[in-house]
Amino acid sequence: MTDSCFGERLTFADVFAGCGGLSLGLTNAGWKGKFAIEKNPDAFGTLSKNLVAGERTEANFDWPDWLPVQASTTGDLLKNHSEHLLNMKGSIDLLAGGPPCQGFSLAGRRSQSDPRNALTEDYIRMVSLLEPRMLLIENVRGFTIPFSKKNESSETLPYSVKVQRSLKKLGYAVYSELMDLSLFGVPQQRKRFILIAIKNGDPAIRRLGGRSPIDLIKESRLMFLESKGLSAASLVSVKDAIGDMETAGSKLVPCDDSPRTGYVKIDYLSAEFRTPYIELMRCGSKIEPNSLRLPRHKEQTKNQFRKIMDTCTPGRNLSDLDRHRLNIKKHSITPLNASKPSATITTLPDDMIHYSEPRILTARENARLQSFPDYYQFNGQYTTGGKDRKNSCPRYTQIGNAVPPLFAEAVGLVLNDLAS
Repeated sequence: MTDSCFGERLTFADVFAGCGGLSLGLTNAGWKGKFAIEKNPDAFGTLSKNLVAGERTEANFDWPDWLPVQASTTGDLLKNHSEHLLNMKGSIDLLAGGPPCQGFSLAGRRSQSDPRNALTEDYIRMVSLLEPRMLLIENVRGFTIPFSKKNESSETLPYSVKVQRSLKKLGYAVYSELMDLSLFGVPQQRKRFILIAIKNGDPAIRRLGGRSPIDLIKESRLMFLESKGLSAASLVSVKDAIGDMETAGSKLVPCDDSPRTGYVKIDYLSAEFRTPYIELMRCGSKIEPNSLRLPRHKEQTKNQFRKIMDTCTPGRNLSDLDRHRLNIKKHSITPLNASKPSATITTLPDDMIHYSEPRILTARENARLQSFPDYYQFNGQYTTGGKDRKNSCPRYTQIGNAVPPLFAEAVGLVLNDLAS
């Protein structure tokens, strides 16, 4: 990809960038990155390796000299580089990225006091300094739901409303909606809050003609899927996405990207099962991806998984009755349905069971369900536990937290047209 492919490319900055799913989608849609902010070294290492400092990165980012290419927080950026941000005022077309979702997520321990929720204030301050033409925020559905006050019957405003009010005060027209990402080729049931804001007076507002940019994104869906070789008549199923990675009938070889010995992986290059989605993710590559390590379950665990697969409804989280019957304390576990999109990919690898094999999914299978192409390499450990759990961001966590690149590309294409 070169600048000449797109002419003068529009620019973006990605904050709370994670491992780079949103940045990847935007660059694939023709945008050029200025910088990305992510505090975790493992996640930033993945983003940097793939999009900033690796072999495929020459046209993705035009990184400023004053900002080190390393993990950092928005607080660090605002404290140490506010003057540089002010000097960039009006030069960035899009500020992308949503504050970390864990404090809002309905799937976790949702808490108003979670310090990550306060990062929305950093985001608003960055908007005030940079004054980008457009903004793009992606977050979980819980971002739109108010927190209940302790010991009171009343509720506080959801963060989505607080952010929209702040952006309107800063002079932006704001549009938001819950969107189903499976409609854009992402093979999972993933509903997300999408917010797009455009600076008042920008030509893009005139081009909208009173409509919402989110309406344009939905209207572009069929053309986007066709451009990717995907059908609009049906959703991409789990088997459509990862059927070439089944172990049954596959040659297994030693896994060479695991710090622990004794693990195996499928022989990726010899797998023959293909679907349009798998072809899209493989990108014609003859290079084997990383993160293929198969889990090494105890026989007791595999027997438990077989009972779940045999007696529980595929594609649905186990009911209270099922968990009591099988003596399972874990709150969330879903045996996947091969013919439907997967459940929402989370940061926990044991939230889902493979549709035909008594095991959890590999990190690469999760990445496929998140629409990361196979050439995208993930940095860091596979999983962590104990004392390291709070500070580390292993591959499964990076993948589960990411914005699906395929959806990000669909959004980026529409915003590119609007802003050009």
